Amino acid sequence: MSIATTGPDEPTSRSADDFLKARDPFALFGEWFADATAHEINDPNAMAVATVDADGLPNVRITLLKELDEAQRGADRGFVFYTNFEGAKGREILASGKAALNFHWKTLRRQVRIRGLVQPVADAEADAYFASRPRQSQVGAWASAQSREMPHGGALQEAVTAKASEFPEAEAVPRPPHWSGFRVTPLEIEFWHDRPFRLHDRLVFRRAAAGEAWVTAQLYP
Repeated sequence: MSIATTGPDEPTSRSADDFLKARDPFALFGEWFADATAHEINDPNAMAVATVDADGLPNVRITLLKELDEAQRGADRGFVFYTNFEGAKGREILASGKAALNFHWKTLRRQVRIRGLVQPVADAEADAYFASRPRQSQVGAWASAQSREMPHGGALQEAVTAKASEFPEAEAVPRPPHWSGFRVTPLEIEFWHDRPFRLHDRLVFRRAAAGEAWVTAQLYP
């Protein structure tokens, strides 16, 4: 299928910046994320999360970044998101301990690609985030057998209604044991900026292990 574009080789009006001189990928990501928050209309924290199944077949889906946390417990900083650990995404991450992320901010003509190691967040972190969610979302986390087939079209709503009846309105909904968060600790972060005539700028940060110094390089587009 052919997809119409608005002149893919036309120069962008955005002026060049000096991001290629950056030496701290987390600081640069913070600057770009602040720009995205200011200029993207919907969900600047939306990101693609890529995994592989037991056969090595890739899976990718969009989810939401909830935190770029500070270094703690001797670990490096990481990109945090939450999900059902019994769904395809959760099962595949738990099996491999690896994932890739991609942010695409179309309005800014920028991308950030991340590859790294993944670990579950601490229970206290997951509890705190779950408690901040709307009550209906909390009940939904109990009701949805994520990624599995529904027996019929009304099965989800039936499950939501049944689960809602188990939690009195006056009481907090506890976090399901199968629902938590993942922290992606990056080993590679690439910053991509659109340039005229597809001569894009690409700056990549790499390291062999978390906590080690970053090595930078520019890549051909």
